[in-house]
Amino acid sequence: MSAGFVERPDCRLYFEAEGTGPFLVFAHGLGGNHLSWWQQVPYFRDRYTCVTFSHRGFSPSTAPQGGPDPAVYGDDLAALADHLGARDITIVAQSMGGWSALDFAFAQPDRVRALVLASTGGSMAWPAFPFSEPGKIEHWRNESDAASAALFARGIHPAGGERMANEQPALNYLYRHIDALSAIDKMALRQRLMATLRHPVDRLCTLNVPTLWLTGAEDLVFPPFVADTLCSLMPNARVACVPKAGHSVYFERAAEFNRLVDEFLSRV
Repeated sequence: MSAGFVERPDCRLYFEAEGTGPFLVFAHGLGGNHLSWWQQVPYFRDRYTCVTFSHRGFSPSTAPQGGPDPAVYGDDLAALADHLGARDITIVAQSMGGWSALDFAFAQPDRVRALVLASTGGSMAWPAFPFSEPGKIEHWRNESDAASAALFARGIHPAGGERMANEQPALNYLYRHIDALSAIDKMALRQRLMATLRHPVDRLCTLNVPTLWLTGAEDLVFPPFVADTLCSLMPNARVACVPKAGHSVYFERAAEFNRLVDEFLSRV
């Protein structure tokens, strides 16, 4: 395994690389860091060079003055790929990682072999999309906000979900401790993420990159039905939804997540 830092103008990005083969880069969500992929790297490293990294501000990467700005996540990912000497990469992105993945893919589509967008619409402006059912987004958001607040009050992270807390308490414990490693203002960063939903969803029609949209049926953070809609806009995409799973399918249902990603990549 190799590890190190990529120097950026205003921060340092930590990364680890392990395995042999084509580059498979994992981009974590708001509740994680490079350690989040501990169940994926051992599975894929015999066939891929697995690269995990911590977004700016997430331990042990450093934070720029004023905190992380999601608008530069795509540039950070490009700098990482350049540092690794990777001509092209496959990106597995979860939640916040979708900002990195889609911004990079729009900027340099010829360098992206494939995308896995797990429980994320990335930087697409999906809340403004006119879904066929009026008020569908607003109704989902109201129910999600109430359910998430109830979970927080009970000490359960909504991104982990109640099912993982009840059925897999050790995983829930680990998730919360990985989340706690990064001492940044995540509420402020969440607001910045929502403020950078800047790509019109129709732009997905131009992205001819093999893409898997992977969701959890019980997700309280990202509505699974949005993935169905966004997937239908892309010329080379498919969707998979894992039952009895929340926002962090890669963590909660790792065996199923790995199988679905593996099958998808084998077709690419």
